[in-house]
Amino acid sequence: MTFTNVSIKVPEGMTMYLKPQNMQAELERNALLLYPYINDKTISHGKAAEILGISKYDLISLYNNIGLAYLSMDISEAEEDVANWEKMREQI
Repeated sequence: MTFTNVSIKVPEGMTMYLKPQNMQAELERNALLLYPYINDKTISHGKAAEILGISKYDLISLYNNIGLAYLSMDISEAEEDVANWEKMREQI
């Protein structure tokens, strides 16, 4: 995975919170930066996980651990996910 530095403008009081103290904190920060794009359906959980270099399951668990539920969808979206899961399970 290739990394790059990005400069963002934030209030001065935020700077101490944006410097992660370990790799897990850095992963969580980066996942939170991607979350609005998942929420507005610009990217999927799978794409965000790919960008972060982790599995979709790990990303969903990360969001769950910080209080962001995966199943914030309507019933038709949940049914589609179940159907996709069943197709994947049949291929194993």
